[in-house]
Amino acid sequence: MTETLLPPVDARPGPCTDTPPTPRLQGQRILYVTHRFPYPPNDGARVRAFHAIRHLARANAVTVAAPLRGDEADQIAALEALGVRVIAAPIPRAAGLMRTCLSAGLGRSASRGYFDQPSLRRQLRTLAENGNFDLAVVHCSAVAPYVCELPIPFKVLDYVDVDSAKWLDYRPFATPAKRLLYTLEGRSLGRLERAMARRFDLCLSTTAFEDATLQALAATTRGRPIASAVVRNGVDLEFFHPSPAPYDPDRICFLGRMDYFPNEQAMVRFCADVLPRLRAERPNLQLTIVGADPGPGVRALAQLPGVEVTGRVQDVRPYVWRSAATVAPLLIARGTQNKILESMAMGVPVVASELAGRGVQAVPGEHLLTAATPADTAEAVLSLLRTPGERARLATSARALVERDYSWTTTLAEFDARLATLVSR
Repeated sequence: MTETLLPPVDARPGPCTDTPPTPRLQGQRILYVTHRFPYPPNDGARVRAFHAIRHLARANAVTVAAPLRGDEADQIAALEALGVRVIAAPIPRAAGLMRTCLSAGLGRSASRGYFDQPSLRRQLRTLAENGNFDLAVVHCSAVAPYVCELPIPFKVLDYVDVDSAKWLDYRPFATPAKRLLYTLEGRSLGRLERAMARRFDLCLSTTAFEDATLQALAATTRGRPIASAVVRNGVDLEFFHPSPAPYDPDRICFLGRMDYFPNEQAMVRFCADVLPRLRAERPNLQLTIVGADPGPGVRALAQLPGVEVTGRVQDVRPYVWRSAATVAPLLIARGTQNKILESMAMGVPVVASELAGRGVQAVPGEHLLTAATPADTAEAVLSLLRTPGERARLATSARALVERDYSWTTTLAEFDARLATLVSR
């Protein structure tokens, strides 16, 4: 692989400034391990990893390691085109299920068992023992065991979200049998996340709330405080841009993978509790649910008046652009909701639950609207439909916020600086 280096820094004296130069990572041999193959970057599990890998590969030699599911092997060449080396191994359905059950039966995390691919583990150990890596970055706690024992000088674990807490969040909405499974997985994954936090040099997450959750989890064991930091998610501001085309004042939409329980639950509840209130005042209102792999419960929503369920689409932007607002009424929400950032970047106002809204450093009423009840959600949506001026104000303010704080240029510069500071020790 040809290494691409950043242009040399001009050595001539510049103007005096109180801001020290931001450290940058260059010339390092980086292993980047992720639980989902990070291409194409079309959902929340891939977007952050893809942009981080592409950024690091501009000035470092990057090896990406990931287990493969389904037809993900077809995407290897596209990722290699970024100038990275790819090491991947498939997880056959039967083998993945067997390892999941075995791991859970031994009191370990089922997620860890599923993503443990023995062939991939052996390849990484051989490479690490031969001194091939200076730094390892792990995306998601379930694959941290791939790296924690390897002889690599510096190790970073990007939790993104604290997944054990998410499993525990599912419990109030589950059947008794599932509630037991979620409790067991939340606790066993929490033990893994707690142990890994002390075996990595730096732990990252997407929001201050997730960082506080991680610190509280790690504090339940003895030892020094863990080294942690917040690196926000970003949004592609060139791709997700406002459209000059007119919008439909009687159309709203929801974005998100529809095989993900919090998204499915949010839309089922919204259609039952909020949509009737909206259509009572605006009978022509249309809701478009945009997202891949909707299950039977979501597909059934298309039978309701005014509801369209698209399934997978090539480009989500036209659906957002022609909407007066997007909704994110999640009852379970951790980390940053990319759907909110993308809508804000496209200049389309967001009405979110308070839980979903806390993942973005936005001021309710200034950058987005938040609501706690179905009645409040309906009134917030209707206020945007009734008053185009208020909609335009929120849209402009939201776009300015993401331009300032959530461009990938901004967030990845912070990520880069964190890694550069670590290895400079």
